[in-house]
Amino acid sequence: MSDNRLSVFKTYKLYVGGKFPRSESGRVYEVTDSKGKWLANAPQSSRKDARDAVVAARKAFGGWSGATAYNRGQVLYRVAEMLEGRRDQFVREVADAEGLSKSKAAAVVDAAIDRWVWYAGWTDKIGQVVGGANPVAGPFFNLSTPEPTGVVTVLAPQESSFLGLVSVIAPVIATGNTAVVVASADSPLPALSLGEVLATSDLPGGVVNILSGRTAEIATPLASHQDVNAIDLTGADAALAKELEIAAADNLKRVLRPQPVDADGAADWTADPGTRRLTAFLETKTVWHPTGALGVSGSSY
Repeated sequence: MSDNRLSVFKTYKLYVGGKFPRSESGRVYEVTDSKGKWLANAPQSSRKDARDAVVAARKAFGGWSGATAYNRGQVLYRVAEMLEGRRDQFVREVADAEGLSKSKAAAVVDAAIDRWVWYAGWTDKIGQVVGGANPVAGPFFNLSTPEPTGVVTVLAPQESSFLGLVSVIAPVIATGNTAVVVASADSPLPALSLGEVLATSDLPGGVVNILSGRTAEIATPLASHQDVNAIDLTGADAALAKELEIAAADNLKRVLRPQPVDADGAADWTADPGTRRLTAFLETKTVWHPTGALGVSGSSY
């Protein structure tokens, strides 16, 4: 084999509607590691890319929200299988993105895969936790069941390029929502690679759409978009979060504010996530139905 062989550099693209477009603007920006070494050119998404992603997410919402919770769990587990198969790639990308040693990056990737499996197991259980039969005065059944909110914009964490990313995407789609994800501005490569995993799993195109670029530029039109039902502000700083929350009020979007951070200014993504993110983008539907009567005695059931 020739010693003069040139390596094939990876071309990172957006993931929208199950396809891999470049930004419609044609713009890219340099992504570097923690020491300033060039890693790749990432697409710099525009407002048009954001609108296209919302269209794709809305188109996919009916089929994904209408699937059984058990089926969604199977699909999410399949994604975890695919992540496991590409573990070495993600270890390398996370190490570069976050300035970690290979062993520490491996621990982060393993935790992210485990986190994805954990949420896969919740798809057909969360309904029993937040829904149920309500006691009422009268001959009625009163049943409350959770339903997905709709299209959710997710601003991925800036500092946790993979574990944090998985922790904000998986609960949104586990409960039947579809997502438009804005990747970490400085460390978008693991997110863009996740799009490749999603495309080769059983996840329908459009359920997750991943954009890279300047967070404020992409998030601003999404926060005011009339066909976006909710927004997760995790990846926004305090000033941007306030601006986006005001814009989101225009069509009464659900808003998940950034979670508290530790003394170092970073969220602890290794902590038990609980069910907070699963329930953040669920609506409760309550149905009344008469119990009816059995036989001439008039007894009801």
